[in-house]
Parts: sequence; C-alpha cells; structure tokens
Amino acid sequence: MSAITGCLHFDGSPVNFQEVKIMMDSLRKFPADIIHTWSGEEISMGFHGQWITPQSKGETLPYWDDGTNTAIVADAIIDNREELFEKLQVSQNQREKISDSKLILLAYYKWQEEAPKHLVGDFAFMIWDSREKKLFGARDFSGARTLYFFHDHKRFAFSTTIEPILKLPFINRSLNDQWLAEFLAIPTMVEAVDMSLTVYQEINQLPPCHSITVKNGRVLISKYSNVVSNQLIRFKKNEEYEEAFRDVFNKAVKARIRTFGGVGSHLSGGLDSGTVVSFAAKGLNEQKKRLHTYSYVPEDEFVDWTAYYYNPDERPYIQETVSHVGNINDYYFNFKGRNPYTEVDDFLELMEMPYKFFENSFWLKGIFEEAQKQEVKVLLNGARGNHSISWGSPNLTLNYYSRLLKSLRWKRLFNELNQYCMNFQTGKSAILPMVMRKTYTSFTSSTQKTQTGEQSSMLINPLFAEKTKVYQKLRDQGMYLSNGNIHAKNLNKYRNSHYELPYYWNKSGTATTKLSLRYGIWDRDPTNDLRVIRFCLSIPDEQYVLDGMDRSLIRRATANYLPEKVRRNFRTRGIQGADVIHRMAPYWNTFIDEVKAIYKDSLFSELVNVELIKQAVSKLEGNPRPEYVFSNEFRLLTRSLIVYRFIKSV
Repeated sequence: MSAITGCLHFDGSPVNFQEVKIMMDSLRKFPADIIHTWSGEEISMGFHGQWITPQSKGETLPYWDDGTNTAIVADAIIDNREELFEKLQVSQNQREKISDSKLILLAYYKWQEEAPKHLVGDFAFMIWDSREKKLFGARDFSGARTLYFFHDHKRFAFSTTIEPILKLPFINRSLNDQWLAEFLAIPTMVEAVDMSLTVYQEINQLPPCHSITVKNGRVLISKYSNVVSNQLIRFKKNEEYEEAFRDVFNKAVKARIRTFGGVGSHLSGGLDSGTVVSFAAKGLNEQKKRLHTYSYVPEDEFVDWTAYYYNPDERPYIQETVSHVGNINDYYFNFKGRNPYTEVDDFLELMEMPYKFFENSFWLKGIFEEAQKQEVKVLLNGARGNHSISWGSPNLTLNYYSRLLKSLRWKRLFNELNQYCMNFQTGKSAILPMVMRKTYTSFTSSTQKTQTGEQSSMLINPLFAEKTKVYQKLRDQGMYLSNGNIHAKNLNKYRNSHYELPYYWNKSGTATTKLSLRYGIWDRDPTNDLRVIRFCLSIPDEQYVLDGMDRSLIRRATANYLPEKVRRNFRTRGIQGADVIHRMAPYWNTFIDEVKAIYKDSLFSELVNVELIKQAVSKLEGNPRPEYVFSNEFRLLTRSLIVYRFIKSV
C-alpha cells in the first residue's frame, strides 16, 4: 500500500526536480516504510511506500525493468495471484516472493492495455513504456484506491491524493461548479455522478473500472471491463449453492488476510461483518494468528429512543458471534466525548473534499486509530455485502411469492408461506394480502412528477441548479432524486446498476484510501471481491428468499459459522448514528449559531437553498431531540456546514 505520484512532459524535456520534491513532500505527513523516486528522460515517478503484504516488505518502487524498458509505480494488492501465476507461467520457485507490482507488470507484458481486466484486487498503478513513449494506468473496478491527475498541453501529473497536485506551481485551485452542484443536488450518499470530476476544476480522477493512456500529448480514458455478466449458474440442489458460496468467499477472505502484520475487522451484530469475521478467524487460526475485532457502541449515558426493531447497541449479538467463532480478541469503543461536529475540520483535511457520512465519520477514524496502536496492517469489513452476499429484501421475497402464485405452484407457495410465518412470527392473513397486491395490482410510474416535486426540497440553490443543468445531468446518468436510481422499481436492474454505475462506489474508496494512508492500515472488504460479486449476481433470485427467509443464501451458508441468534435474527437490526444528537448536545447551540452565520454569507448563498436552511434551523434550534439525527433537516444543516467549511479552507 502506498501513495504514488508522477509527472510527464509532453515535449520530452526533463521533469524539474523541484516539481517532484513538491509532490513527494506533500505526502510526508503519512507514515512510510520507504520513500523513493525514479526519473527517465521526460518522466519522474514517486513512491511513498507502506508495506502490507509479505511480498511488499523490502520492495522498492518505482521499479525499472531493463529488459523491457518499462517502469511501474503501484498502489496495489492483487488477490487472484494463483490464477495469474498459471496464466503468466510464473515458475513455482518465484511465486511466493514475487510482488504484486511485478505481477501487474508481467500482466502488462502479456496483455498490454487489456491487463486490468485480468486483475482482481484493490489497485491503482501507472506504467511508463519508454519504447512507445506511453504512460498507461488503471484503477480497480470499484475504486477501492484513488488516482487523481492533471493535464494541459505541456504536461501530465498524477497522484494518489489531491494535495501533491495542488501544490504544483502551475495549478489553479479554482473549485468545480459542476461537482459542487451534483454534491448539493443529490440527497443520497452519492457525491457526484460524473466520476471524472473532482471538487477542483483543474484536477480530474480516474473513474473506477477505467484505464488511462497518455501518449503524444493526448489523454484517453476507457472502461476496461463490466462487472455484470450474462452467465447464469445452475445447480441441482440448494446445498450446492451454499457450498459454492463458501468456497468463493473463503478464497476472497484468505486473499485479504495476506499480511506480515496483524489483522483486524469491523464487527457489528449483523450478517455481513459476522460472516467476514467467521471466515477470517478460521483462516488466521491456520496461520497461528488471532483476529482483532473492533465494534462501535454508544456512550454509557445514551438512552435508547429508537423503535423496538432497532439495536443502537449491538453488543449482545456481537458477543454471541465472538463466542461462537473463537480465535478473536474483541474490542468495544464508545469514543466517549467525541462527536462528528468537532471533527469536521480534521475529516475535511483527510478527505480533501466535502463528504456526506457525517454521522459515522468520528468513529470510523477512531477505529483506525485503535487498530494502528495494535500494529494491525489489514482491517476487514463487510460494507458492501448488502448488494452481494446478503442480497435480499421484503420486496424480493414478495416478488418470489408472486411468481409462485402466477405460475400456480401452490404447494411450493404454501410451504414458503408457512416457513415465512414461523420465521417472522406472523400469520398468513398478514402476508397473503401483500402477495395478492404484488401479483394483481398494476403500477404506473410517476417518477418524473415526483422528481419535479422534490427538487424544491434539495439543498442546492435553484438558480445554481439551473446554471449547471444539474438535474438533467443526473437523469442522463440514471440518477433520479425521488428514488436514487432509474431502476429502483425493478430489483434485479437496480442491483445490477449498483455495479455498473461507478458513482455508487467512489465515496467509500476515497475515504478508506485516505484513512489507510494516514494510519498505515489497508482497509479490505471480501464482500467486494470481484469473484464473489460475479457469483452472487449469477445465481437464481430464489436462492436469496428460500425457506421463508430474506437474505436466505447467507443465512443458510453460514450454518455452523455464525450463532443462531445472529444467523436467524429476523426481527431486529443494528442502527448506527442513533446517538449523534446525544453526543452533540453540549455543542448544539454552537452548531445552530454557525449554520445561521453561514446562510448570511452572500457568496455561499449563491450555492445553497437559503430558505430551506432557515426552515431547518427554525425546526431544530432549541433543545436537541435525539430523533433529529435521521431527519432531512439535520442532513441539510450538516452538509451545508461541511461544504461551507471546505470552501472557506481553500
């Protein structure tokens, strides 16, 4: 894991050493095992290296290969090493020690610009091919690692983070109106739909699942692969799907615990992180290592105000998992006295741009801090499991029952309904009317009408929205403000679009790349493994709803891996952020006063809907109520504050 930088001159002139030094000096705030630069005739590349895997320990990058006249600098962990060894005919005695960056270079020798589609893992890399005077690079399919760049008619510069490029003397720090418009207009956690943009006008980013070719002064960006395929997997027995899932998921987990250091994992009381932990603890036991788990819990003084089906404090379920799985050192942190409001400035510095996950920011950072103290090098999570390993929802279940009814499969429907009623402790009189409505009621879409009506409740100033044509651009990219996705009514299309549209992925990769650089820990998600995702997308829908269960596949496949209390928990779910207002209470008046001050700023008011912010302030000022945290008004105010502070800091 590393931060990488580089600069290329199109006219063939040598890169000024001062430019290289400026970029590399900007990275010195991050810990490093090695700092190294390399220069060719018209190019220079830098490496701020943090060793994570056994093969990276002692590795020096950028690496120049005399035999092929190519150089590589990479921020990468490759997970399908065994597959690549066979394809690239790597000798047995070299396989254990060959680094991931050299494996990428071998892939480039064989497949040239097709190389990225053969790689599974988290990566951003750049290769200088001096024979063709070409710079080629790529970013992994989900954008787990960031890669920013600048170019004009004279030069091209790239970096893992934005600051090294911003520090260059020829860069204009002007903000990008289009990016800001998208950030303000989109009500969900998505920051922007145009993945080539950043918050700075002159700095772009390489979108997830794209490669970049720089040659003869031209910059070409192209998508190198598709996540979703049309291949279907069919087995004769349900147990075969479960076994196949365990096999592919175990490979994903084992690949991600490849480190010479400690391994940790986020752990909640749910299925996704619990499944990750159960497989990881078993794999680490074979290595004679223990897994460290980190769980966020509310402060002791917090009074639970949520509905009965929510669990703000998931310790009873977490402890069941820890006890059942074994080989775990479990840690619980309430980060007493900390809150997301007082840490906005630090998180803005870390992110280098506005962000939307206000409620979770302080404890995400806190867990990285604690893991660093215990010399953890890999921190696992199951953040993207909802659309892969634990896919399934009440709507998907109703769709399945509706298909059974339409196809007159009465016996199967009767059995499924019986199991559903036992699992959810309800009666057929509750579920059958919903199945009937799903089967026989037609639905007429009113998306466009809803879209228009909801624009008035968006944070963005309507005049700024009109100036940037942001609503039309969002629609062109499949983003509908009323439901977030053009395919929201069709669950299969919605799920596929989640993988086909890169803007869903970018925010988490941005945050984890920068957290990992600050703390020297690589954040890794087995539920985001490309092989796991493709398997989960290729099996029949009914595998996710069998036996009267939502998220059926993971519940069935983790028998013996997870405790029954967790595996068959149908009635409650964990909820994060419920204690945010409790934490902010001592600062509530300060928070409200600051928001009041920012909407009086004449320049900022050109960007945001001031009247809407005033209405939100009117509702929330006074005594803070804990349920405010999930209100639209609180979201508007926190996002306004974050954007305002960022703009003032530039």
